[in-house]
Amino acid sequence: MDSNQNDYHISFFKPTTAMAKWNRNLAMKLIIVWAVAVFGFHFLLRAIEKPTPEESYIKYEQVWENVYADNASVEEMQTFAYTSLSVLGKVFIKPNEKAALNNAVSWTTYQLADSTQKELLIDKTKEFEKIKEEITSISDPEYIETKNALSELGSSILGLQKSDPRTRIISIELVSSGMESFKTESKDMIPTIMSTYLIHNQSFLTDFKFLGFPFHYFYSAVFLLVLFVFLCWLYCYRVDKMNAKLDIEE
Repeated sequence: MDSNQNDYHISFFKPTTAMAKWNRNLAMKLIIVWAVAVFGFHFLLRAIEKPTPEESYIKYEQVWENVYADNASVEEMQTFAYTSLSVLGKVFIKPNEKAALNNAVSWTTYQLADSTQKELLIDKTKEFEKIKEEITSISDPEYIETKNALSELGSSILGLQKSDPRTRIISIELVSSGMESFKTESKDMIPTIMSTYLIHNQSFLTDFKFLGFPFHYFYSAVFLLVLFVFLCWLYCYRVDKMNAKLDIEE
């Protein structure tokens, strides 16, 4: 076999020329730099992070024992309802967890209502549930009117201020079938739900702000993109310099 045939053989992992070996080594070095910057930072985050509860979780822990035993005060019931609504306001919640929280909010609201409010609360909730099944658009005037009326009633029972964002979701989370009893399966799920959504891993890297962003977000979303572009530029620059050194022209 003619040895010159090997000049046309190109392999990144088994380079056959000095230039190919140099190119392979340069690419590997840049890849290692990128991998360390990406995965090293996330390993560091994992190593130094600590579970940190939200203020809502701390308040929940203070009242949950009495709520579970059905001997909580009005203030404790309100605190529990506020915490449940705070979790329901988050974006991603599993259907079974949402059902347990809806039961918690509905039961708590019903327990805090007086005798007149109890009947009105159930009637308005059932009315809203019926409208939700029938409408084709949430801009329907009847839907909006019924939703606002139920929100106002639920908020007044729980003592929510009008400026509280939880007033916007209470009507959606109330379920008529979950008002008269706090189901055992729902009670058993609450501690796990609360710890899942209200305890977060934090460290100085997540708490520190850089250019208005949490540092870990800025590093991952901005710095790593800039680093990648810089490494691409550096690769092209070094290859051009080597080509010039070896008198290689395009």
